[in-house]
Amino acid sequence: MTEPGQTLRVALLSDTHGFLDPRIAELVEACDIAIHGGDIGGFGVLRELQPRLGRVIVVRGNNDTPRDWAGKDTAGLDDVPRLAELDVPGGRLVVIHGHRSGPLYERHHRLRRRFPDARAIIVGHSHRQVCDCETLPWVLNPGAAGKYRTFGGPGCLVLSTTAGDWTLERYRFDPLRRHPRSQRRSAADRSRGEITP
Repeated sequence: MTEPGQTLRVALLSDTHGFLDPRIAELVEACDIAIHGGDIGGFGVLRELQPRLGRVIVVRGNNDTPRDWAGKDTAGLDDVPRLAELDVPGGRLVVIHGHRSGPLYERHHRLRRRFPDARAIIVGHSHRQVCDCETLPWVLNPGAAGKYRTFGGPGCLVLSTTAGDWTLERYRFDPLRRHPRSQRRSAADRSRGEITP
């Protein structure tokens, strides 16, 4: 994967729901591998991920079902795992969507108990970017990398790993501007009182 002493850059993203923000796709191109934490929304998203080494690790989310992918190619969807593990310099990454990990206030504790040998656990589902690095294993949620429920804009994380050190970079982008036609429709709807700000 990398030579001893070299840094491996891993793009962490999740919750695209059929749309990958192009700024995040560009960041992925500058990384060695990419990890998608589920709720992909279609294989087209995975084809847009082009890390330098060509390796993309992906898990299924609760919305990665034939029903949720209506009108899209679902051949091979059953082959997408619900859990993935990857050894990188300095430790093991576990990837799981996280929707079956219990209530939010207990989720990190349960994940740490379930995967005690991991260095980091990558989750998705909540669409909220979280970096819980106070104790091992880290619990990392890169936030939503698409356009739905981004809570301030699409985001992702980049994990840089060596045998002795891991560093994390957080990325958050402004939401993409709406198409002018959509903006006009929204303004008209607001004037009729159908949408409340």
